[in-house]
Amino acid sequence: MKDILYIVVPCYNEEEVLPETSRRLREKVSALIAEGKISDRSRILFVNDGSRDRTWQLISELHDSDHIFSGVNLSRNRGHQNALLAGLMTAKEKCDMAISMDADLQDDVDAVDGMVEKYYAGCDIVYGVRSSRKKDTFFKRFTAEGFYRVMNALGAETVFNHADYRLLSRRALEGLSQFKEVNLFLRGIVPMIGYTAGTVEYERGERFAGESKYPLKKMLAFAMEGITSLSTKPIRFITGLGFLIFLVSIIMLITFIVKWAMGMTVAGWASVICSVWAIGGLILLSLGVIGEYIGKIYLETKGRPRFLIREVLDDE
Repeated sequence: MKDILYIVVPCYNEEEVLPETSRRLREKVSALIAEGKISDRSRILFVNDGSRDRTWQLISELHDSDHIFSGVNLSRNRGHQNALLAGLMTAKEKCDMAISMDADLQDDVDAVDGMVEKYYAGCDIVYGVRSSRKKDTFFKRFTAEGFYRVMNALGAETVFNHADYRLLSRRALEGLSQFKEVNLFLRGIVPMIGYTAGTVEYERGERFAGESKYPLKKMLAFAMEGITSLSTKPIRFITGLGFLIFLVSIIMLITFIVKWAMGMTVAGWASVICSVWAIGGLILLSLGVIGEYIGKIYLETKGRPRFLIREVLDDE
């Protein structure tokens, strides 16, 4: 008997794209079942992340019309990463492998075939990796590629040009469940699992309908979340910067003493004021970075649940 596949799709206000997404995914899963590659108990699991439109109603209607569709309804909006984790943890006990993807159809559905093949070849984790960014604007391409390089430079292990389109075996899902942090950045956490991994390249398309849920402001916040969740190098950078400023101050002090001994007056209040403002700015920046980490520690120590499930639709 072939293994059970669950495709986990987090949704937030996706009523415009959901009918087409469900149609394409149904065709893909049905084709894989017909070819004998996956079990007929495989499912498409939509996760409603506290949507304000008709998303959950559409998911319920899809489940009623065809039990190949399952649904998870969160109690409130918890963000993309928590919604994705909720779906994966729900699927963990029901499947042998799970594929996560977004609802906007930018991820190529046909890449699922390659992921399943890699799974049967022995990979516990298969990353969907963009083959190119030719369709992106220069700004989007520059910032996205810069994000991955900065993340890796700061010590956070990420897969270049990989978002959240990936396959996880049940063993990898069990490993993921052992990570208990509240501040989630799955692109950096999944590589920490460490099991055999592979990649499948695909061409990322345009969003089928609706608006992007990640404008520039949210992308910057997401990047900051990833850096501070996975790396302590910013704090070490502050320490190094502090030593550097202290060294410069010692050199300047020696310079002023020498000039005083030679009877030379020190002119230029502007340079002094600029120095005060520069050091003050660095202090505030340093406090902000440290505060970001302290805030995360505060949230972690509370041990609040990452998500609460209101309802699950499943034929079992």
